[in-house]
Amino acid sequence: MTEKTKQILRDSPAMRWTALVLLAMAMFCSYIFMDILSPIKDLMQSTRGWDSTAFGTMQGSETFLNVFIFFLIFAGIILDKMGVRFTAILSGAVMLVGATINWYAVTAAFAGSGLEQWFTANLNYIPVFDELGVSPFYAGMPASAKFSAVGFMIFGCGVEMAGITVSRGIVKWFKGREMALAMGSEMALARLGVATCMIFSPVIARWSGDIDVSRSVAFGVILLVIALIMFIVYFFMDKKLDAQTGAVEEKDDPFKVKDIGKILSSSGFWIVALLCVLYYSAIFPFQKYAVNMLQCNLTFTPPAEGSFWASNGCTMIQYLIMLVVAASAFASNFSKKTVKTLLLTLSGVCLVIFCYMGYMRQSAETVFAVFPLLAVGITPIIGKYVDQKGKAASMLTIGSLLLIACHLTFAFILPMFKGSAVGGIFVAYITILVLGSSFSLVPASLWPSVPKLVDSKVIGSAYALIFWIQNIGLWLFPLLIGKVLDATNPDIAQALADKTMTAEVAAVSYNYLYPMIMLACLGVAALILGFYLKVVDKRKGYGLELPNRR
Repeated sequence: MTEKTKQILRDSPAMRWTALVLLAMAMFCSYIFMDILSPIKDLMQSTRGWDSTAFGTMQGSETFLNVFIFFLIFAGIILDKMGVRFTAILSGAVMLVGATINWYAVTAAFAGSGLEQWFTANLNYIPVFDELGVSPFYAGMPASAKFSAVGFMIFGCGVEMAGITVSRGIVKWFKGREMALAMGSEMALARLGVATCMIFSPVIARWSGDIDVSRSVAFGVILLVIALIMFIVYFFMDKKLDAQTGAVEEKDDPFKVKDIGKILSSSGFWIVALLCVLYYSAIFPFQKYAVNMLQCNLTFTPPAEGSFWASNGCTMIQYLIMLVVAASAFASNFSKKTVKTLLLTLSGVCLVIFCYMGYMRQSAETVFAVFPLLAVGITPIIGKYVDQKGKAASMLTIGSLLLIACHLTFAFILPMFKGSAVGGIFVAYITILVLGSSFSLVPASLWPSVPKLVDSKVIGSAYALIFWIQNIGLWLFPLLIGKVLDATNPDIAQALADKTMTAEVAAVSYNYLYPMIMLACLGVAALILGFYLKVVDKRKGYGLELPNRR
């Protein structure tokens, strides 16, 4: 038998990278929905009556069932027992159901309905959860926010299940090959969803001058239909791979409770899990407030109505330029020297144009949309380096330092530029780009390290446990940021009560100093853990500093 006849799907670079694109596109769509309300926090306050506490409570609800009902643990068991294919389609369906509920909650049809009356009168007290201070609802929470939280909880179960499934799928297709590069590339593409959301969500909500936040959510629901289709196509590719290898999707090797004990007994696993919760808690909750933080710290003068900069055509052109930035930066990682230089030059020029257009459009959401762009080019580079040279643990300490610097800049330096037409946006752009690049170190360095810490038969459960621990932070910190904002800005609530400030003005008048300091402290804790991880790795020989490629 020749080598050619022995070749299976994952031996073909084209096939395994096609599988990766399908998984990454599904996550791209889910990332858009995850933050679909983030750039319109001000509109949620002015049109739906959601103050920062309501907004933060609703956003934190995404991970509530994963954390307190242990759904993510069950998701890991399902993944290990039923395999990647089944779990991928299940996660896509669950995301779609939750998103549809979330959409209905913010529609005009919900307002004034019997369902709204029920939510107003109920779920104001949840036994045990209220006593513990972890309830996803509270007395006085707007009914639309409560029902939206229910949908977001269901969506959160699906999206986190999808996350561990995609990680497991990449391990299956890329183990022993360019796994860190694959994981970094998947996350880089998925993160373009953040920029897409930031650019289009406010535009769709304000379409034709008629503000309707439900339109933005409907846009996200449509994209989740596409995500489900991507998972279905992947289903058939993965099934063909198993037919070639004779694998039976882990069903013959069922999950055992003692497997969790094996995972939890690894000190390296715990450090990696804690690093994940610290990193992600300093980024994802921040994304939900970042646009509003910029609105509160910078002075924006909207372009004249009817001008090019205020048009939807400008939005589309800026988005297309963003895609050129991302595509050319990403492609440069796979090109020879001359072509690589040309692609990086093109990417750099287009990035400058993108930033200039964001400045001319004078909107916080278009400024923050730059967040993932540098990461798209850097993440594959880091992944390739980790594959070939190693040093994954060292990368994490660098990421922690950048994280600390960025959040302290937002806390102390950015407010100094309020009123500056150019200086403030320049500082914001630089800081946001660096923050995005620091976050690139996590998927490219941390996630590929997990297979070195646990047995391959329980990778799904290991990822699920890490995601569960991570979800504690993703539940807690959106809620904490909202509470800290309201607690440290009592004058805003009083002004609204006295009717000396409109809801529109109140929504962009918060002082974000203390939330940013809180997030910087997470970076400090991550830095300490990063140094400790290097010590443990050297002592126990996990090989985290060694290359991934054999």
